[in-house]
Amino acid sequence: MQNFRYSRAADVADAVRLAASEPARVRFLAGGTTLVDLMKLDVETPTHVVDINRLGLDQVEVTAEGEVRVGAMVRNADLAHHPHIREHYPVLSQALLAGASAQLRNMATTGGNLLQRTRCVYFRDRAAPCNKREPGSGCSAIGGFNRNLAVLGTSEHCIATNPSDMNVALMALGARVQVQGVDGMRTLALDEFYLLPGNTPERETVLAPGELIVGVVLPALPAGTRSAYLKLRDRASYEFALASAAVVLNVRDGRIEQAGIALGGVGTRPWRCPQAEQRLLGQAPHESTYAQAAEDALRGAVPQSGNAFKIELARRCLAHALSTAVPPHNA
Repeated sequence: MQNFRYSRAADVADAVRLAASEPARVRFLAGGTTLVDLMKLDVETPTHVVDINRLGLDQVEVTAEGEVRVGAMVRNADLAHHPHIREHYPVLSQALLAGASAQLRNMATTGGNLLQRTRCVYFRDRAAPCNKREPGSGCSAIGGFNRNLAVLGTSEHCIATNPSDMNVALMALGARVQVQGVDGMRTLALDEFYLLPGNTPERETVLAPGELIVGVVLPALPAGTRSAYLKLRDRASYEFALASAAVVLNVRDGRIEQAGIALGGVGTRPWRCPQAEQRLLGQAPHESTYAQAAEDALRGAVPQSGNAFKIELARRCLAHALSTAVPPHNA
């Protein structure tokens, strides 16, 4: 691990001020479940680490409009078990409980999870070329070991998969991210927060250097909304998704009126599926409709040498998640 300066921020304004001193080389420390690992591997080499554990930002609040604001420092375990989240946003609770271990969920934070880095083995191996870690060096995963990597949103420069479970559920819910910088606060739709790798895979989000995530806003859901999260993996616990699906459906008078769909384990970012959502609108819940939506969701997928199986796996995962949320009427 490289030497670094350590500061403890007193409040949000202080954290942003400290980060502004050298924004490109400053990292915020919350639970540390990703950052500390990457610093030990010399993948992350900040010159200044700003501890934000004293900022508060650890409340789950229901607004007058019926939305829910989740502070960036809310721990994953606390959010998963929060009564309001379990009752009104079960897809989010299920996704959080599907991730990591109980010990990690007790430490990991909402804001940190939004910035979780890929588990691509080449990204974490400084002996291997990796455009995400060292722009212009090449992508070892293309033609290398890529069984766990992405088939959606890839480019010739990077095929690394976003590893988060939480963010897949947030994407399906249409969550918004609140960000504080030296120029004030801005709010971004989660779908606009993440970037595709393109020819700059080192840039994963639209965050400017030194900006701090302060919260996530969950929209109010119509009465009767049903949701589900399904994760398929090599083993039943403590493993990243080969494919996962988060679905949020509202059915009225036997027809799907609203739909939110996102996939995990197969995209370079938490993968929103607007074509699949559109396919469902106005339709009765039916196995054939769900199968067509799953086809739409994986249209355009580009397999690599070792992960073509993910396309069919993700289709089946999504169709089953839809059937779990709203059982089909096949009569």
